[in-house]
Amino acid sequence: MSQQYRSRPLGSAAALSEAYDTALLDLDGVVYAGGHAIVHAVDSLVAAREGGMHLAYVTNNALRTPDAVAEHLTELGVPAEPSDVITSAQAVARLMSDQLPAGAKVLVVGGEGLRVALRERGLVPVESADDEPVAVAQGYGGPDLPWGRFAEAAYAIARGAVWFASNTDLTIPGARGIAPGNGAAVEVVRIATGAEPQVAGKPLPPMHRETVIRTGAERPLVVGDRLDTDIEGAFNGGVDSLLVLTGVTDAAQLLAAEPKYRPTFVDRDLRGLLTGQPEVTAEGGAFRCGGWSAEVREDALVVEGEGDAIDGLRALCGAAWTHAGEGSSGLDSGKAVARLGL
Repeated sequence: MSQQYRSRPLGSAAALSEAYDTALLDLDGVVYAGGHAIVHAVDSLVAAREGGMHLAYVTNNALRTPDAVAEHLTELGVPAEPSDVITSAQAVARLMSDQLPAGAKVLVVGGEGLRVALRERGLVPVESADDEPVAVAQGYGGPDLPWGRFAEAAYAIARGAVWFASNTDLTIPGARGIAPGNGAAVEVVRIATGAEPQVAGKPLPPMHRETVIRTGAERPLVVGDRLDTDIEGAFNGGVDSLLVLTGVTDAAQLLAAEPKYRPTFVDRDLRGLLTGQPEVTAEGGAFRCGGWSAEVREDALVVEGEGDAIDGLRALCGAAWTHAGEGSSGLDSGKAVARLGL
């Protein structure tokens, strides 16, 4: 590993909105789920912004344009400009424009957000493999994307088109639950063609590059709900992260995380931006946070105490991550997580 592994969440005496100049916020599962704001998200973001923190919205969802995302955020009560939104569509469009000539035809398998991003980079979206595209751009197209779009991608790739994907998230959270994401659609094309796409989205470098270019952040904090995109992306970029438990990741997955998936901070929701973070301390073989103590006993995690359950989870992270070292914890966490009610 190029980075030393994290053995416990860090503490912060200052509110995170004061310790960092820019929050790089994921959207699905963090700010909203489907068309509705997640509880406490709007009030927390308004307060952070009024306190001077710059808010940037960094999403692997390539379906909507930055204008549409900003409009949605504003409707929810979080004033946002299109320039505050960075999408994987923009990242993949830049990646493609670095490799393709200006005016190159690109077969689009996805939504309007991907088409707009390609046009901004001087590329020409087309709809059919018979239009002789030199590349295929695949991004999340929503639940109603016709199956025939995957066939067009397969035909074009078989004829020599270079394949790019905005991201490979297998799932996407929505108002009704967890649905298949663009990664599931990418698998369809991969099975049909045997090809491998170039991928731009989190956690890979093209997305981090796009974010840095567009935000100019000096002390960024990545805020997300996914270990394998948001938190790993922060790890790869060498920046700090806050995991919120309002989306995909649950407590058991967090405790089992290997180093590249371990966040700097953990909190229940976006209210965590407005507060400091308590220290996790080690005393002998036990880890303490707030009113809780956690340790490993006979290959199982055990937590005792009372108070905020998130403090108990932080203490458990210290016990689990330290035990796992540079690997992934195989400890039984079921009873400990149930004890916290998480």
